[in-house]
Amino acid sequence: MGIFNSINTAATGLSADRVRLDVIADNMANVNTTRTNEGGPFRRSRVIMRPRVDSPYWRSPYLPESMDNGIGRGVRVSEIQKDYASKNPLRWDPTHPDAIKSGPEKGYVELPNVDIVTEMVDMISASRSYEANAAIIEGSKAMFLRALDIGSR
Repeated sequence: MGIFNSINTAATGLSADRVRLDVIADNMANVNTTRTNEGGPFRRSRVIMRPRVDSPYWRSPYLPESMDNGIGRGVRVSEIQKDYASKNPLRWDPTHPDAIKSGPEKGYVELPNVDIVTEMVDMISASRSYEANAAIIEGSKAMFLRALDIGSR
């Protein structure tokens, strides 16, 4: 394991958490959007992460290949999925321009499937994860500086 692996791993987490926070902010910004370019109300997005296994990553040129066992390479955002599985809630508002015009749901407006409470919980989770990864980088930096200090004596 190289000395920079902890920083590399935490950096992938920081990057993935930034994407998560951006997606959560987009969901919250569109909580009342009943008409999109694709048609219909806004659909909640979610970030799918996978471990970094085969993707290239920076490694120390001084680390022998025999020590590169693939552990601790971090995460990557594999995709951002729209949530088509959950139903959109309906609200009675026959005067709304996007109200359903015919059928048994006539007069109802189909709202986005975004729940503010769920988004806030996800936001807290992503920000705590971001803070933890930043603390790992700070701890690694302090450890490296201490090792340099010991080596200079």
